[in-house]
Amino acid sequence: MARPDKAAAVAEITEQFRESSAVMLTEYRGLSVAQLKQLRRSLAGTASYAVVKNTLTAIAAKEAGLDNLEDELSGPTAIAFVTGEPVDAAKALRDFAKANPQLVIKAGVLEGSKLSAEDVSKLAELESRDVLLGKAAGAMKAALFQAAYLFTAPATQAARTIEALREKQAAEA
Repeated sequence: MARPDKAAAVAEITEQFRESSAVMLTEYRGLSVAQLKQLRRSLAGTASYAVVKNTLTAIAAKEAGLDNLEDELSGPTAIAFVTGEPVDAAKALRDFAKANPQLVIKAGVLEGSKLSAEDVSKLAELESRDVLLGKAAGAMKAALFQAAYLFTAPATQAARTIEALREKQAAEA
């Protein structure tokens, strides 16, 4: 490969690093082309999955400000450049790795912080953004309902007391 080609490849990988909300590094040794195709399909919509050259990726990572990935770039490496929800991509990788033990999740980067393989697994355990937003909305609705109940409680109690006094007067008369 000529130098201009390498420079173009580094520029492309650097751009992918910058555009991604998260990056997850994997080792794909032993996976067939069909299995890699299946993995790419499972990541569609949330991430792009690319086999990369370690030396070019190390240069691109440094240019993108991700100096902490160099240790993980050894052996056959492929990267999931996450453009959607990082949790969904982590779940897709985890599920594929369970079905295909040859895929090894090595590390990741989320919002500039390096993630270990265990951190990526923990990320996969989280619920999706939509579920978490739904739970937050439910909690807020419950808090508002409770506040409304507390505001109406004194008026309701006063009305019951007045009604009890009327009934008592009517019974005495």
